[in-house]
Amino acid sequence: MGLIVQKYGGSSLADVEKIRNVARRVIALKEKGNQVVVVVSAMGSTTDELLSLARQFTSDPDERELDVLLSTGEVVSSALLAIAVQSMGHKAVSLNGGQAGIQAEASYSRARIRAVVPRRIWSELGEGNIVVVAGFQGITEEMDIVTLGRGGSDTTAVALAVSLGAEACHICTDVEGVYTADPRLVPEARKLGEIDYDEMLEMATYGAKVMHPRAVEIGKLYNMPILVACSFNDSPGTLIHGGTTVELGNKVRGVAHDLNVAKVTVLGVPDRPGIAATLFEPLAQAGISVDTIVQNTSVDGITDLTFTVAQSDLEKASRIVEPITRSIGSRGCVTAAGLGKVSIIGSGMQNTPGYAARMFKALSEAGINIEIISTSEIRITCIVDGGKVPDAVRALHSAFQLEEE
Repeated sequence: MGLIVQKYGGSSLADVEKIRNVARRVIALKEKGNQVVVVVSAMGSTTDELLSLARQFTSDPDERELDVLLSTGEVVSSALLAIAVQSMGHKAVSLNGGQAGIQAEASYSRARIRAVVPRRIWSELGEGNIVVVAGFQGITEEMDIVTLGRGGSDTTAVALAVSLGAEACHICTDVEGVYTADPRLVPEARKLGEIDYDEMLEMATYGAKVMHPRAVEIGKLYNMPILVACSFNDSPGTLIHGGTTVELGNKVRGVAHDLNVAKVTVLGVPDRPGIAATLFEPLAQAGISVDTIVQNTSVDGITDLTFTVAQSDLEKASRIVEPITRSIGSRGCVTAAGLGKVSIIGSGMQNTPGYAARMFKALSEAGINIEIISTSEIRITCIVDGGKVPDAVRALHSAFQLEEE
């Protein structure tokens, strides 16, 4: 057998009995002759609870101290799981991100992994231990703790799997795999047996919560197979890998959605070189990701420019953009919250006409107005009113008959 890296999310570790369940699962994997490395998230809603505690002191806690605080949630999970495994008669050791060799850039709350040096992990595996690693965190050159952002434990797991040359990386969660749509919105959504990296990356980027986009990027870059499976049963799950076979009958693989969307429109922008850079460079420096960008046709050297950001970043983005609009001589900016995006995704769409028209017709028939459209080779995304997103997802899932094999 080989070396397997498994990751368990917070819902899989929410209480003592669930931690015992995970312990039994990793022991079973070990007893099959595998070396096992387990990456864990914080228990249940621990991260939110820690964040709430910090904000009882100030609405703007120091970024360094906040990362130190939030990293403890995963440390607690790792130690408890190691204790649970030991209580069942097997050897285990817990490691925090730094001990596991996760080296990260000095960027609080959204650090990226620079390198993984897993010497300690190899040493502990050599001693016969199940190694339990606290996810979501790394350590800088100055030995400061930094966190990797929401979903960072997925990234930890895939990065460790790559660095250790693992046979596979298992993302174990509270769902049985990747579905054609969120089954909470579409009960007839179908679980996919496999999906390729590009499709999964688009799904994750545009709203599917089952995997973090950065984890998929690492998997694709190093061709690491990723199995998304359920923590509570032995269903087959969904394998994310390269070169999957496109279904002949339906080139759309799934519908993704995201409710964390807001819009910023800069009115009356002078249409000259350098204006876009003046607007977007400060946003990038502030760590605000800009998604869809639409610029209207220039009339008399003046245009309107609209872009979307996460709704959680809207206030910060507005503070940055408003003084810039005055400095460039625009008429100001207006914002809109409460939006959402729905996307159809499938690598088979790129050379086949008609999918955009079919999507727009389905939304129209459902009485849903489209505010902004963006596309990639394998994705079409529409920005719509957030309250209409569930109806949009259901309409698109039905229009493309994704419930059928």
